Amino acid sequence: MRARAEGLTIGFVPTMGALHSGHAALFDEARRRADVVVVSVFVNPKQFGLGEDLSKYPRPLEADVALCARCGVDVVFVPGIDEIYPAGFDTKVVAGAAAADLEGASRPGHFDGVLTVVALLFSIVQPHFSVFGEKDFQQLLLVRRLAKDLRLTTEIVAMPVIRDVDGLALSSRNLYLSPEDRRRAVCLSRGLVAAQDTLQRGETDASLIGAAAAAVVEATAGTEIAYVEVRDARTLAKIERVEREARVLLAVKLGGVRLIDNGPLFHSVRWQR
Repeated sequence: MRARAEGLTIGFVPTMGALHSGHAALFDEARRRADVVVVSVFVNPKQFGLGEDLSKYPRPLEADVALCARCGVDVVFVPGIDEIYPAGFDTKVVAGAAAADLEGASRPGHFDGVLTVVALLFSIVQPHFSVFGEKDFQQLLLVRRLAKDLRLTTEIVAMPVIRDVDGLALSSRNLYLSPEDRRRAVCLSRGLVAAQDTLQRGETDASLIGAAAAAVVEATAGTEIAYVEVRDARTLAKIERVEREARVLLAVKLGGVRLIDNGPLFHSVRWQR
């Protein structure tokens, strides 16, 4: 990219479109740090698995471009499938051990597809840094591992989860929720608050902290828990006690829509209600 040759700092935010205020926060952070901000909009087929309908993924490109313009994005990169995966393309990145469970268990090959397209986009855009949200916390850690293991020069910048006024994490998947299920979905963030409150009361047993979150979610009609896990925040390894920075991660099906959320667990952290 010519901007790099001119000594300008390039910030990059890869997306699959259907952009919302959570994405806008990522763009704003990139704008704060960079001379040139690039946003990609590419619905990556390689991260969709069995039972996940690629054709139904929302593609409101005109609205996406308008949001990018409002946020001061300099370049909106909208590649075609053939530009990313030309004829004969036969290489992929294989995600490591941190992809084995949680989202990786229910979506085999998903993270391979994510890391493959991220590596390709980094190669094309050549950004100095790239901004990812903590909403997809497992993905964030895997992208960090990708950059470290492959000695990529792109810095990975993390942004906290962006939430609606009622606490629900902003996500393109929220578009699939019925009005009633949208109201019920606040049980995810309330579960995270319950986990943090349990820790603040002095409980450090990870299973009991997770159970407190699960109890709140299960009390909401129509929810089907896929997992509630308390993990080491740096590695996602299973832990027995919360003795240093940890993360509670959960996935729920609500009205047929799979929602994920997560939050920090640390003795100095207090959630705002």
